[in-house]
Amino acid sequence: MNPVLAEIYSTIIPSAPYIIAAYALMWAALLIYVFMIVRGLKKTEAQMSILEEQVAELRAQNK
Repeated sequence: MNPVLAEIYSTIIPSAPYIIAAYALMWAALLIYVFMIVRGLKKTEAQMSILEEQVAELRAQNK
């Protein structure tokens, strides 16, 4: 193997577990964030549909 490559690999390989862990942590944080956003969106959509039904009932009563 080329001595330059051997030196580069010797500096990179020992830190590989930390890099892999950092990427895994970032992906986990991103997935959790997206899950929370989707859950909040579904909750908001349910509240909007209830509100629309109540507005329709109020309009029907006022006519």
